[in-house]
Amino acid sequence: MEGGMVMTQITMGTTSAVLSFEDFVAARLPALLRYATLVAGNRHDASDLVQSALEKTGVRWRTVTTNGSPEAYVRRAILNAHISRWRRRRREVLVQDTPEVAWTAPTAAWEHGELWAGLQQLPPRQRAVIVLRYYEDLSEREIALALGIAPGTVKSQASKALDALRATLTDSGTTDSNQEVLP
Repeated sequence: MEGGMVMTQITMGTTSAVLSFEDFVAARLPALLRYATLVAGNRHDASDLVQSALEKTGVRWRTVTTNGSPEAYVRRAILNAHISRWRRRRREVLVQDTPEVAWTAPTAAWEHGELWAGLQQLPPRQRAVIVLRYYEDLSEREIALALGIAPGTVKSQASKALDALRATLTDSGTTDSNQEVLP
């Protein structure tokens, strides 16, 4: 331990390096923010989720790196925080008209399409599986590790999510009946 920073060896891709918590955050923050944005549905909530997850990870950095993949831990913490928020918000009473509308920055075109709307309707775990598989390009084993579930659960959740997305896109008239909607 040098200067109070815990150093550990983690593997990112095919290279292995000794990283402190600060180096880990600097290296993986953009990917974590992308993941959280897709899970949460907007950049503002995503920033809050990542910050919360990193606070929990920083306190436990030595344990997290000793017991497994730090990135998997952070991704799981992001997903757990999102699910907790979602459950709390379900109990909130919604009103007909919002008192004010927040300004949102221009976003990528895909965020406004039918696919984005379909993703928003998926349950949190199914959405996380689809995001990790098709956006982050993780294998079923990596997804299972990141979410703390069995590889078979990853397969079943992906199948259910893809079926729901296909149904949503077909029902909205977005596709031809002869055209494949999703993989």
